[in-house]
Amino acid sequence: MIHAAVKLSKLVISLSRTSSVAATSSQPLRFLHDGTNGPSSNPVAVQMINYALSHARSQKSDESYAQGMLILEQCLSTQSSESEGQFAQNSIGTVLLAMSNLLYERFEEAIEKLHGVQGLTRSSLGVRVAATETLVGLYLQLGQDDTSSVLADKCLEFLHKDDLRSNGGSKESLIVRAKAVKGLVELVTGNLESAESFFHGVQDTEARNGTAVLSYGEFLHATQQFSLAKELYQNIIEGVPKNEDFSDMNTLAICNMASDEVLLAATFALGQLESHMGNFGAAEEILTKALTKTEEYFGSSHPKVGVVLTCIALMYRNKARQERSSSLLIQEGLYRRAIEFLKAPPLESKGAETKLDRGDILALARVGYAEVLCVQQNRKTEGEKMKTWAEAVWSNRRMSLTDVLDISEPSSKVPVIDARISRVL
Repeated sequence: MIHAAVKLSKLVISLSRTSSVAATSSQPLRFLHDGTNGPSSNPVAVQMINYALSHARSQKSDESYAQGMLILEQCLSTQSSESEGQFAQNSIGTVLLAMSNLLYERFEEAIEKLHGVQGLTRSSLGVRVAATETLVGLYLQLGQDDTSSVLADKCLEFLHKDDLRSNGGSKESLIVRAKAVKGLVELVTGNLESAESFFHGVQDTEARNGTAVLSYGEFLHATQQFSLAKELYQNIIEGVPKNEDFSDMNTLAICNMASDEVLLAATFALGQLESHMGNFGAAEEILTKALTKTEEYFGSSHPKVGVVLTCIALMYRNKARQERSSSLLIQEGLYRRAIEFLKAPPLESKGAETKLDRGDILALARVGYAEVLCVQQNRKTEGEKMKTWAEAVWSNRRMSLTDVLDISEPSSKVPVIDARISRVL
């Protein structure tokens, strides 16, 4: 490990020393643009960021992530020597965004870096929108909906106050993104009518963003506009790049809003949609693909794997009800694995008194498992206890657990699980 760290340190020093050469090189550079006539962030910083993230994810180990963070810390130290002006603040901001990406699973540290970006008041709009968009997503995942709503409102405020001419034609797409993330907050809180007003323009803007389009697709899905939602999901799957790219501030997104997560979430949402339409063969195929990708990206026992497993179990439940068949053994196995990966607390715990990570999904998994147990006479008591726990934990404002389980009814509401924030919309 020491040898690797020394090697990486030498690489960082080498990259830093080439900055003056790179700035005058005749070779094309991957500049960051924000609608202005020139680069808005240090291209060498971008090169170091991309290398650090690629190295960290190559092995997905504690050591590789630590080495990736070492590169970013040295890069930040280099950029912070001159912190005035948009160019310098953009460079610092992009490094902080990258650091929050590596710290994604450690919410407090990631949020700290993102708030640091918000403090760079001279940085470009693209940098600040990316930070705010991601903060909203993280706070939604943590169940702090009021904080998410305030941040989304503030983002819209500073965008409307900023001089449009200083940002060229890029501001329109950034406003669409900011409105879409506010729409996502309204979706989470069950305000569908309000959410709709924030999604106007998502399809019309030239610079379509995967996060914004996905949130709009989920709105259409939740309001049972299935054909339009399906089209958007498919567009995302076909058009979103598979790796995060820090070369364009207008499309930059990180943490649970990153392109890889958006791609996974769109595939996952499409599988749910096929299930809701009664196309169970297609649903099974797509959800299995989403499961495989989630395991590859996060690891085979990550809580997000539990989210996908819960949805697959619910799909088998709906299929069995509509086809008047039985899949109790399959459902039981899926629910048990999901509950294990979601790190569910004991049934004796007072889950309703504290905010549980992925509480909506845990409640879904346990109420589905309870239904399977209640069919078995010798396990009915256990099932009833599990159902009571799930009902106490469930916090969705638009639907009750009964609504979710009665999805096959003609007048039923449609639950949509957002894989980015692990919430039921």
